[in-house]
Amino acid sequence: MPVRGAIVRLTDAWQEVLRRRASDREKGDFPAPLQDLLGEMSAAAVLMQSNIKFNGALVLQIAGDGPVKLAVVEVQNDLGLRATATVQGDIAPHESLSQMVNQHGTGRCAITLDPSDRLPGQQPYQGVVPLMDADGKFDDLSKILQHYMRQSEQLDTTLVLAANNEVAAGLLIQRLPGQGQGNLAGQGAGDEAAGEEDYQRLAILASSLKREELLALDVNTVLHRLFWQEPLLRFAPDQSDRRPHFHCTCSRERVAKMLLGLGEAEVQSVLAEQGQVDVGCDFCSARYVFDRVDVGALFQTGQIQSRSDSPLH
Repeated sequence: MPVRGAIVRLTDAWQEVLRRRASDREKGDFPAPLQDLLGEMSAAAVLMQSNIKFNGALVLQIAGDGPVKLAVVEVQNDLGLRATATVQGDIAPHESLSQMVNQHGTGRCAITLDPSDRLPGQQPYQGVVPLMDADGKFDDLSKILQHYMRQSEQLDTTLVLAANNEVAAGLLIQRLPGQGQGNLAGQGAGDEAAGEEDYQRLAILASSLKREELLALDVNTVLHRLFWQEPLLRFAPDQSDRRPHFHCTCSRERVAKMLLGLGEAEVQSVLAEQGQVDVGCDFCSARYVFDRVDVGALFQTGQIQSRSDSPLH
Protein backbone atom coordinates (compact mmCIF):
# COMPACT_ATOMS: atom_id res chain seq x y z
CA MET A 1 0.00 0.00 0.00
CA PRO A 2 1.17 3.59 -0.62
CA VAL A 3 1.46 4.33 3.08
CA ARG A 4 4.47 4.43 5.36
CA GLY A 5 4.73 5.00 9.08
CA ALA A 6 7.18 5.56 11.90
CA ILE A 7 6.84 5.46 15.65
CA VAL A 8 9.19 6.79 18.34
CA ARG A 9 9.39 6.71 22.14
CA LEU A 10 11.97 9.05 23.66
CA THR A 11 12.83 8.17 27.26
CA ASP A 12 16.48 8.67 28.28
CA ALA A 13 17.08 11.35 25.65
CA TRP A 14 14.00 13.35 26.64
CA GLN A 15 14.66 13.00 30.37
CA GLU A 16 18.20 14.28 29.80
CA VAL A 17 16.82 17.40 28.10
CA LEU A 18 14.71 18.06 31.19
CA ARG A 19 17.53 17.25 33.61
CA ARG A 20 19.86 19.71 31.90
CA ARG A 21 17.25 22.44 32.09
CA ALA A 22 16.50 21.73 35.76
CA SER A 23 20.22 21.99 36.54
CA ASP A 24 20.20 25.65 35.46
CA ARG A 25 19.62 27.45 38.75
CA GLU A 26 18.72 30.71 37.02
CA LYS A 27 16.06 29.29 34.68
CA GLY A 28 14.84 26.12 36.39
CA ASP A 29 12.32 23.63 35.00
CA PHE A 30 10.16 24.36 32.00
CA PRO A 31 6.53 25.10 32.97
CA ALA A 32 4.39 21.98 32.45
CA PRO A 33 2.54 23.15 29.28
CA LEU A 34 5.83 24.20 27.65
CA GLN A 35 7.48 20.95 28.72
CA ASP A 36 4.75 18.98 26.97
CA LEU A 37 5.05 21.15 23.84
CA LEU A 38 8.84 20.69 23.67
CA GLY A 39 8.42 16.95 24.20
CA GLU A 40 5.96 16.70 21.33
CA MET A 41 8.27 18.82 19.17
CA SER A 42 11.18 16.49 20.01
CA ALA A 43 9.23 13.38 19.03
CA ALA A 44 8.00 15.02 15.82
CA ALA A 45 11.48 16.26 14.85
CA VAL A 46 12.97 12.79 15.34
CA LEU A 47 10.19 11.27 13.21
CA MET A 48 10.80 13.78 10.41
CA GLN A 49 14.59 13.46 10.52
CA SER A 50 14.40 9.65 10.46
CA ASN A 51 12.03 9.82 7.49
CA ILE A 52 14.41 11.63 5.13
CA LYS A 53 17.81 10.91 3.64
CA PHE A 54 19.67 14.02 4.71
CA ASN A 55 23.19 14.62 6.04
CA GLY A 56 22.69 17.53 8.37
CA ALA A 57 20.52 18.99 11.09
CA LEU A 58 16.74 19.28 11.07
CA VAL A 59 15.61 22.22 13.19
CA LEU A 60 11.97 22.59 14.23
CA GLN A 61 11.09 26.04 15.57
CA ILE A 62 7.92 27.68 16.82
CA ALA A 63 8.08 31.44 17.35
CA GLY A 64 5.25 33.61 18.56
CA ASP A 65 3.85 36.60 20.41
CA GLY A 66 2.93 34.97 23.72
CA PRO A 67 5.14 34.30 26.75
CA VAL A 68 6.96 31.61 24.74
CA LYS A 69 8.93 33.65 22.23
CA LEU A 70 10.77 30.69 20.74
CA ALA A 71 10.78 26.91 21.13
CA VAL A 72 13.50 24.97 19.29
CA VAL A 73 14.38 21.31 18.74
CA GLU A 74 17.43 20.30 16.71
CA VAL A 75 17.99 16.72 15.52
CA GLN A 76 21.19 15.66 13.79
CA ASN A 77 21.45 12.96 11.13
CA ASP A 78 22.44 10.36 13.76
CA LEU A 79 19.30 11.33 15.76
CA GLY A 80 21.26 13.21 18.40
CA LEU A 81 18.84 15.83 19.72
CA ARG A 82 18.65 18.91 21.92
CA ALA A 83 15.83 21.32 22.79
CA THR A 84 15.27 24.67 24.46
CA ALA A 85 12.83 27.57 24.71
CA THR A 86 12.88 31.29 25.41
CA VAL A 87 10.21 32.46 27.85
CA GLN A 88 9.26 36.03 28.73
CA GLY A 89 6.39 36.15 31.19
CA ASP A 90 4.31 33.67 33.14
CA ILE A 91 2.72 30.48 31.80
CA ALA A 92 -0.38 29.23 33.58
CA PRO A 93 -0.58 25.49 34.44
CA HIS A 94 -3.01 24.56 31.67
CA GLU A 95 -2.31 27.12 28.94
CA SER A 96 -2.94 26.01 25.38
CA LEU A 97 -0.46 26.22 22.54
CA SER A 98 -2.09 29.35 21.10
CA GLN A 99 -2.06 31.03 24.53
CA MET A 100 1.65 30.31 24.88
CA VAL A 101 2.85 31.29 21.40
CA ASN A 102 0.06 32.66 19.23
CA GLN A 103 -2.05 35.09 21.22
CA HIS A 104 -2.41 37.64 18.41
CA GLY A 105 -2.16 35.34 15.40
CA THR A 106 1.45 36.13 14.43
CA GLY A 107 2.97 32.78 15.47
CA ARG A 108 5.01 30.81 12.94
CA CYS A 109 6.33 27.28 12.59
CA ALA A 110 9.58 26.80 10.68
CA ILE A 111 11.42 23.65 9.66
CA THR A 112 15.02 24.15 8.57
CA LEU A 113 17.32 21.60 6.90
CA ASP A 114 20.94 22.65 7.44
CA PRO A 115 23.39 20.44 5.47
CA SER A 116 26.60 19.38 7.21
CA ASP A 117 28.51 19.85 3.96
CA ARG A 118 26.99 23.25 3.13
CA LEU A 119 29.01 25.10 0.50
CA PRO A 120 30.16 28.72 1.01
CA GLY A 121 27.21 31.01 0.37
CA GLN A 122 24.72 28.13 0.36
CA GLN A 123 21.68 28.80 2.52
CA PRO A 124 19.83 26.15 4.52
CA TYR A 125 16.41 25.14 3.20
CA GLN A 126 13.57 26.52 5.30
CA GLY A 127 9.81 26.20 5.12
CA VAL A 128 7.52 28.41 7.21
CA VAL A 129 3.79 28.24 7.92
CA PRO A 130 1.52 30.29 10.23
CA LEU A 131 0.05 28.71 13.36
CA MET A 132 -3.42 29.04 11.89
CA ASP A 133 -5.43 28.33 8.76
CA ALA A 134 -8.70 29.62 7.34
CA ASP A 135 -10.61 27.95 10.19
CA GLY A 136 -8.62 29.69 12.94
CA LYS A 137 -5.69 29.11 15.30
CA PHE A 138 -4.11 25.69 15.84
CA ASP A 139 -4.02 24.43 19.43
CA ASP A 140 -2.44 21.10 18.51
CA LEU A 141 1.15 20.69 17.32
CA SER A 142 0.20 17.69 15.19
CA LYS A 143 -2.29 19.84 13.25
CA ILE A 144 0.40 22.49 12.68
CA LEU A 145 2.84 19.95 11.27
CA GLN A 146 0.18 18.22 9.16
CA HIS A 147 -0.64 21.66 7.74
CA TYR A 148 3.08 22.26 7.10
CA MET A 149 3.49 18.93 5.26
CA ARG A 150 0.50 19.67 3.05
CA GLN A 151 1.52 23.26 2.30
CA SER A 152 5.29 22.87 1.94
CA GLU A 153 5.83 19.24 0.95
CA GLN A 154 2.48 18.31 -0.65
CA LEU A 155 2.34 15.18 1.48
CA ASP A 156 -0.75 13.88 3.26
CA THR A 157 0.41 13.21 6.81
CA THR A 158 -1.20 12.11 10.06
CA LEU A 159 0.62 12.71 13.34
CA VAL A 160 -0.23 11.68 16.88
CA LEU A 161 2.02 13.25 19.55
CA ALA A 162 2.19 13.14 23.34
CA ALA A 163 4.67 13.98 26.08
CA ASN A 164 5.06 14.18 29.85
CA ASN A 165 8.10 14.42 32.11
CA GLU A 166 9.13 10.82 31.39
CA VAL A 167 8.26 10.06 27.77
CA ALA A 168 7.96 11.96 24.50
CA ALA A 169 6.28 9.85 21.83
CA GLY A 170 4.92 10.15 18.33
CA LEU A 171 3.30 8.17 15.52
CA LEU A 172 3.54 9.29 11.90
CA ILE A 173 1.49 7.98 8.97
CA GLN A 174 2.28 9.36 5.51
CA ARG A 175 0.95 8.72 2.05
CA LEU A 176 3.37 7.72 -0.70
CA PRO A 177 2.97 8.81 -4.34
CA GLY A 178 1.83 5.47 -5.74
CA GLN A 179 0.96 1.85 -5.03
CA GLY A 180 3.05 -1.28 -5.44
CA GLN A 181 6.29 -3.02 -4.51
CA GLY A 182 8.36 0.05 -5.46
CA ASN A 183 7.19 1.69 -2.24
CA LEU A 184 9.26 -0.79 -0.24
CA ALA A 185 12.39 0.64 -1.83
CA GLY A 186 11.23 4.24 -1.62
CA GLN A 187 10.33 4.26 -5.32
CA GLY A 188 6.61 4.96 -5.18
CA ALA A 189 5.19 5.75 -8.59
CA GLY A 190 2.05 5.40 -10.65
CA ASP A 191 -1.49 6.63 -10.32
CA GLU A 192 -1.62 9.59 -7.92
CA ALA A 193 -5.15 8.61 -6.91
CA ALA A 194 -4.20 5.04 -6.07
CA GLY A 195 -4.43 4.05 -2.46
CA GLU A 196 -6.49 7.02 -1.22
CA GLU A 197 -8.84 4.61 0.53
CA ASP A 198 -5.91 2.77 2.14
CA TYR A 199 -4.37 5.98 3.45
CA GLN A 200 -7.64 7.34 4.80
CA ARG A 201 -8.40 4.07 6.59
CA LEU A 202 -4.95 3.89 8.20
CA ALA A 203 -5.06 7.59 9.09
CA ILE A 204 -8.38 7.11 10.90
CA LEU A 205 -6.95 4.13 12.79
CA ALA A 206 -3.85 6.13 13.77
CA SER A 207 -5.95 9.11 14.90
CA SER A 208 -7.90 6.86 17.26
CA LEU A 209 -4.76 6.45 19.39
CA LYS A 210 -5.24 8.23 22.72
CA ARG A 211 -2.55 10.31 24.40
CA GLU A 212 -2.51 8.02 27.42
CA GLU A 213 -2.00 4.95 25.22
CA LEU A 214 0.86 6.52 23.29
CA LEU A 215 2.65 7.46 26.52
CA ALA A 216 2.06 4.23 28.45
CA LEU A 217 2.14 1.40 25.89
CA ASP A 218 5.18 -0.14 24.23
CA VAL A 219 5.57 0.04 20.46
CA ASN A 220 4.47 -3.56 19.77
CA THR A 221 1.25 -3.08 21.72
CA VAL A 222 0.44 0.21 20.00
CA LEU A 223 0.96 -1.22 16.52
CA HIS A 224 -1.06 -4.35 17.29
CA ARG A 225 -3.98 -2.39 18.74
CA LEU A 226 -4.16 -0.05 15.75
CA PHE A 227 -3.26 -2.22 12.76
CA TRP A 228 -3.90 -5.84 13.74
CA GLN A 229 -6.06 -6.37 10.63
CA GLU A 230 -3.58 -4.68 8.27
CA PRO A 231 -0.65 -6.23 6.33
CA LEU A 232 1.94 -4.43 8.46
CA LEU A 233 5.58 -4.67 7.31
CA ARG A 234 8.24 -3.60 9.82
CA PHE A 235 11.80 -2.57 9.05
CA ALA A 236 14.90 -2.20 11.19
CA PRO A 237 16.79 1.13 11.07
CA ASP A 238 19.34 1.48 8.26
CA GLN A 239 22.18 2.00 10.74
CA SER A 240 22.50 -0.07 13.92
CA ASP A 241 23.69 2.97 15.91
CA ARG A 242 21.02 5.37 14.63
CA ARG A 243 19.05 5.71 17.83
CA PRO A 244 17.66 8.88 19.42
CA HIS A 245 19.99 10.26 22.07
CA PHE A 246 20.74 13.57 23.74
CA HIS A 247 23.56 15.48 22.11
CA CYS A 248 24.55 19.13 22.33
CA THR A 249 26.94 20.62 19.77
CA CYS A 250 28.15 23.49 21.98
CA SER A 251 31.87 23.68 22.89
CA ARG A 252 34.44 26.08 24.30
CA GLU A 253 35.84 26.48 20.79
CA ARG A 254 32.46 27.56 19.42
CA VAL A 255 32.01 30.07 22.20
CA ALA A 256 35.50 31.43 21.49
CA LYS A 257 34.57 31.94 17.84
CA MET A 258 31.47 33.82 18.95
CA LEU A 259 33.57 36.09 21.15
CA LEU A 260 35.96 36.75 18.28
CA GLY A 261 32.94 37.68 16.18
CA LEU A 262 31.78 40.17 18.81
CA GLY A 263 35.14 41.95 18.69
CA GLU A 264 37.73 42.76 21.33
CA ALA A 265 36.19 46.07 22.40
CA GLU A 266 32.82 44.47 23.19
CA VAL A 267 34.38 41.55 25.08
CA GLN A 268 36.72 43.85 27.04
CA SER A 269 33.72 45.93 28.13
CA VAL A 270 32.11 42.81 29.59
CA LEU A 271 35.37 41.98 31.37
CA ALA A 272 35.56 45.49 32.82
CA GLU A 273 32.01 45.23 34.12
CA GLN A 274 31.92 41.63 35.37
CA GLY A 275 35.55 40.57 35.76
CA GLN A 276 35.05 37.58 33.46
CA VAL A 277 33.01 36.47 30.47
CA ASP A 278 30.50 33.81 31.46
CA VAL A 279 28.54 32.17 28.63
CA GLY A 280 25.87 29.54 29.24
CA CYS A 281 24.42 27.13 26.66
CA ASP A 282 20.63 27.38 26.47
CA PHE A 283 20.39 23.76 25.31
CA CYS A 284 22.52 21.83 27.83
CA SER A 285 23.25 24.40 30.57
CA ALA A 286 27.03 24.00 30.19
CA ARG A 287 28.90 27.15 31.22
CA TYR A 288 32.05 28.53 29.62
CA VAL A 289 34.12 31.05 31.58
CA PHE A 290 36.82 33.25 30.04
CA ASP A 291 38.99 35.34 32.40
CA ARG A 292 41.30 38.20 31.44
CA VAL A 293 44.15 35.85 30.57
CA ASP A 294 41.86 33.73 28.36
CA VAL A 295 40.51 36.78 26.55
CA GLY A 296 43.96 38.29 26.06
CA ALA A 297 45.30 35.06 24.56
CA LEU A 298 42.22 34.65 22.40
CA PHE A 299 42.51 38.03 20.72
CA GLN A 300 46.30 37.82 20.42
CA THR A 301 46.51 34.38 18.85
CA GLY A 302 42.95 33.40 17.94
CA GLN A 303 43.55 30.24 19.97
CA ILE A 304 42.19 29.03 23.29
CA GLN A 305 43.39 26.60 25.91
CA SER A 306 40.93 23.72 26.12
CA ARG A 307 39.44 23.04 29.52
CA SER A 308 36.17 21.77 30.97
CA ASP A 309 34.06 24.54 32.47
CA SER A 310 31.00 22.60 33.53
CA PRO A 311 30.59 19.17 35.15
CA LEU A 312 27.40 18.82 33.11
CA HIS A 313 29.14 19.17 29.76
